[in-house]
Amino acid sequence: MKKMVWSIILVLMLTSLQAQSGHEIKINLRNCKDTVAYLAFYQFDKLYVSDTCKKVVNGNIVFKGKKNLDKGVYFLLSQEKGNYFDFIVDEQTQKQQIISDKNNLLENLKAVNSKQNESFFNYIRFVTTKNKEFDAFKKNIKEQKKPDSTALLTKEFKVLNDAILENDLNFIGQNKGTYLSEIINLKTDKTTKDIPKASNGRPDSIYAYHYYKKHFWDGVNFQDDAMLRNPFFTNKLKQYFNTVVVQHPDSICVEIDRMMLKTKQDTKMNMLLLAYFTQTYEIPKIMGMDKVFVYMVDNYFKTGKAKGVYDDSVIKIIIDRGNVLAPLQLGKIAPELYMIDVPTHDKIAKMGFDTAKTSEEITKIYYDNKPEIEQSYVTLSSIKADYLILLFWDVDCGHCQKEVPKILEMYHDFLKEKKDVKIFGVYTQNDFEKYKKYIIDNKIDWINVYDGVHINNLKDKYDVVTTPVIYILDKNKVIKAKGIGSEAIKSIITQMEKEYSTKK
Repeated sequence: MKKMVWSIILVLMLTSLQAQSGHEIKINLRNCKDTVAYLAFYQFDKLYVSDTCKKVVNGNIVFKGKKNLDKGVYFLLSQEKGNYFDFIVDEQTQKQQIISDKNNLLENLKAVNSKQNESFFNYIRFVTTKNKEFDAFKKNIKEQKKPDSTALLTKEFKVLNDAILENDLNFIGQNKGTYLSEIINLKTDKTTKDIPKASNGRPDSIYAYHYYKKHFWDGVNFQDDAMLRNPFFTNKLKQYFNTVVVQHPDSICVEIDRMMLKTKQDTKMNMLLLAYFTQTYEIPKIMGMDKVFVYMVDNYFKTGKAKGVYDDSVIKIIIDRGNVLAPLQLGKIAPELYMIDVPTHDKIAKMGFDTAKTSEEITKIYYDNKPEIEQSYVTLSSIKADYLILLFWDVDCGHCQKEVPKILEMYHDFLKEKKDVKIFGVYTQNDFEKYKKYIIDNKIDWINVYDGVHINNLKDKYDVVTTPVIYILDKNKVIKAKGIGSEAIKSIITQMEKEYSTKK
């Protein structure tokens, strides 16, 4: 019995040693003059160097190490960091040999002892050939200057895509159980030809969309970090969240949760997805999508799920950032502002605010004069208007100097059109004389205010880090737009008008 137990242990030890016997990638690249070469790999949206061959002789390159390489798509880099070709490394190909010729890389690319890589190279050759055929067709059409060239190109492009799709499906079927099959599956769109007819007799586009969305991630294992180590995963992820998922923050939050639930805590997949979603939606390209960032903060950072992805100091910074953005979401009531207008400046200055050097001095002056100060405030909530433009700006800001005249002209156009529009212009600095001169010289006749008693923390209260910063509020001070340029103001107010008229 003891002999059997020891035999089992010995087998397990030998298996473990065999599994971790290290890597040895031999490449013979004829006509290569490099003296140094690099082994690199894809991971999410970045490229990393894994190993270096410091002595390349006659194109013979060897990458050797005691540890196994992580499964993924690797590529050979020249000494100028140019990509020669991609190849697969997995459990079965830690030791492999590849040959080619620098003068004609793709045609001569051959995997000596890896059937999977040979299939991979054949796949690349097929796709490259098809793309060249399309480029030649496009060039020919352009030279002939045919009037229906767009239709011809669209038709030929569909033929190309159909051929590649059919080839993809064949490859996936022929290479089942391999990493090659998994990465080709990643790049392959899941469409259906069996689309029923809609009531108008045309193919049902809604059915096609739901099918496409439902099957988009079929066959993708989110618990395998190797899914990150190829050039296809990140593009597929961006495609899904930018074009497939409905572009509304609530819909995106639901999809993020679904995806994160498919991962395992503390895996690279889990960590990199969390980092990607957090960074993408903190400063989104679409207005209002920072609601996703706030959701991430509340549901992943405040709950401890981000531990291991970021250290505690970074987690605190992200949570603080989320706390700043939370009250500033579209649909929220704009935070109150307690401002001083230009005519009231002299009274405030006599109290000593302009000459105070420390926060302690300012605090003392404030509480010594609190009743009088409170009677002097021009508050945001006191301004009545159907459309209220909240503008944070600075006299010395170069961008403000370009935007402010445009906004001023637009404001006068609104007044001529009898629209109930007001502008609450907040000067963000404290050089009052320069500020006063600027608004007089430029005839800025909207509501001009500044933080005369230093009670409003504009950076935290309205996320004013640079200027100008523009918000548009409705008559109830609800935030309807933010982070926009002057060119967007008219269209947003026009849209708000339509909303008002619909409600009446």
